[in-house]
Amino acid sequence: MKSITIKGSERESVGKKATKALRNAGKVPCVIYGGEKPVHFSADELDFRDLVYTPNAHTVVVEFENGTKIDAVMQDIQFHPVTDNILHIDFYQLFPDKAVTMDIPVRLQGNSPGVRNGGRLLFRKRKLAIKALPDKLPDFFDVDISKLKIGQNISVATLLNDDFTILHPDNTVVVQVKTARAAIVMDDEEDEEEGVEGAEGAETPGEEAPAAEGGEAQE
Repeated sequence: MKSITIKGSERESVGKKATKALRNAGKVPCVIYGGEKPVHFSADELDFRDLVYTPNAHTVVVEFENGTKIDAVMQDIQFHPVTDNILHIDFYQLFPDKAVTMDIPVRLQGNSPGVRNGGRLLFRKRKLAIKALPDKLPDFFDVDISKLKIGQNISVATLLNDDFTILHPDNTVVVQVKTARAAIVMDDEEDEEEGVEGAEGAETPGEEAPAAEGGEAQE
């Protein structure tokens, strides 16, 4: 998984007054849990742009002024209810031999024949929670929908992998195609068969049949 570097400054004071001063200066108060003790630090709010405002998942390297680096993953974030500014971020320290829980985005690949036939695509799970060692964390779940017909779905069971544990039941639906009005429920072979019948001049209910004998049918 790709990693983003955040330049942090350790915080000596974690009181409300100091926290407010940081936010007024355009910085975000943060804390890293999971190590021997919590590490409190701050960083420029702009530095979190590629971590927070993206559909992608990333790990983080927090780099301090004394040269210390801590690998971490974002666990929780708080926004201001009015301005949407970042108020606080919690991180969890990563260790090579310790599994971590993380939400991984799902990407759909291909075009669904069910949608082409008028079905409605429902993207039920845009992210999936997994548990894995840091070096086994995937960037995405790529889900192929190129064979997904009306009434069919793709569940978590098709995405299982020995490298990680998906923290959802196997029957959890990730994406499905449901019937919509005027949807044509057929596969490619049925399309071809209908085309042959049409070429032979099959009658359509409600239309008049051509005259049986002599001359052309009158309009």
